[in-house]
Amino acid sequence: MFDFYQRIAKTKIDIVYLGETVCAKRKLLRREDWLTIAKMLQNSGKEVVLSSMTLIEANSELSALKSLCANGEFEVEANDMAAVQQLSGQSFITGPAINIYNPHSLKVLARHGLKRWVFPLELSKQTLADMQKEKPENIETEVFVYGRLPLAYSARCFTARAHNLPKDDCQYRCLHYPDGLLLSTQEKEKFLILNGIQTQSVKTNNLIAELDEFKTLNVDVLRISPPSQHCEKIIDIFHQCLHQDYCIEEAITELASLLPAGGSCNGYWHGLNGMDLYSTSQEVLCQSFQQ
Repeated sequence: MFDFYQRIAKTKIDIVYLGETVCAKRKLLRREDWLTIAKMLQNSGKEVVLSSMTLIEANSELSALKSLCANGEFEVEANDMAAVQQLSGQSFITGPAINIYNPHSLKVLARHGLKRWVFPLELSKQTLADMQKEKPENIETEVFVYGRLPLAYSARCFTARAHNLPKDDCQYRCLHYPDGLLLSTQEKEKFLILNGIQTQSVKTNNLIAELDEFKTLNVDVLRISPPSQHCEKIIDIFHQCLHQDYCIEEAITELASLLPAGGSCNGYWHGLNGMDLYSTSQEVLCQSFQQ
């Protein structure tokens, strides 16, 4: 973990979200370790955000949440409404697990200190366009542009269940699957990824071909959810497309070679089934995304 973030510190990424968001049992680092990494990244010029758990299931997790929200040094990404309540009155960010479906919700959260929100994964670009028109001033918009989509959370651990283990004695089986445990249909079609209590899409959401639309929609931040391999290269490809003359066709081809099993998708963004891959034409033209 320390080596990974040392490498991330050398990339062109601007913002780094830190912390375990899925399961409190598999925390690999102590709170002090996360703060050490946070300060290292901050010293490297990164904006650092500490992420809260998505599902609070025990008093110990609630206590840890309160401590996180009161850290006094780094901003916090709220991934459930308990965190929003704890952070009310100070600047905070809402993660993809917070369902914000209309401008009214944005305005309510803005009154409580919302700085930035992550657009819900399952909504379309048309919905974002409508919401951006009524978004409160000084609220930043972030879009999940690359990574397997976090679709659902459950109090049960599906990875443990797949190994006939109870959740309380899971033996940390999820750590054996750096990119999650594949779930296929009876027809042998790759369908979902089991990541402990989290269910992910088997396909990787990839919106690199939509970078010009993000500029038109005044999106402030693009989020990359790192796979277990090639994270630095993926960051570099997005950075080149945003800041240099880089052929989008070449970028798409290069990213395709780095994808984990399952392929890519972008259906939700286009108002289609999430697992669909939509293209405006048969051939992808070279485009330059100069900022």
